[in-house]
Amino acid sequence: MPDIQTFALFLAAALVVAMTPGPGIFYIVARTLAGGRAEGLASSVGLGLGGLVHVFAGAAGMSALIMASSEAFTLLKIAGAFYLIWLGIKSWREARIVDPVEIETTGGRRAFRDGIVVEALNPKTAAFFLAFIPQFVDPGGNVAAQFIVLGLISVALNTGVDLIVTMWAAKARTGLARRPHVIAKTRQASAAVMCGLGATLLLARRTG
Repeated sequence: MPDIQTFALFLAAALVVAMTPGPGIFYIVARTLAGGRAEGLASSVGLGLGGLVHVFAGAAGMSALIMASSEAFTLLKIAGAFYLIWLGIKSWREARIVDPVEIETTGGRRAFRDGIVVEALNPKTAAFFLAFIPQFVDPGGNVAAQFIVLGLISVALNTGVDLIVTMWAAKARTGLARRPHVIAKTRQASAAVMCGLGATLLLARRTG
């Protein structure tokens, strides 16, 4: 394992990365504003589990193989992008459904599943882990084990920040609860954000 100084540096860097607004946070805000706190919390946990896919794949060397292959990177990118766009279109079509019972009973389970798929199909997440974590790995130790431990910590920090953002976004949504037409507009805006994130991913290029 890395020494104490290196590990402390990793924690500081990983926390800064987790707190920096990015596609994941925007996605969480969009899902929370669209479906409420339950959907936001489920999305956060789903993204975390999707991130674990990249952690273990990276430790096993699979992510490196995908990043080295332009065809595999493109296929994964297209699948993830179109899934996000599909979610956005679906959310837009459902924007005027504001029945809280329907949202709570169906939205949470669906958001959890969507979060896993969205993150697992994001090649930029794989690229991040492959570029970030190795900087703090001790080459003299068990590299795969260190990659997994540091990856788990990074995912935990990201998920923690996502949960905090979810609670903040849920409070903002609660303030609009008595105005159904505003909720509908907010859900449409959230749907547009998801489509935008999908389009951004579609335009992403493989580095290296």
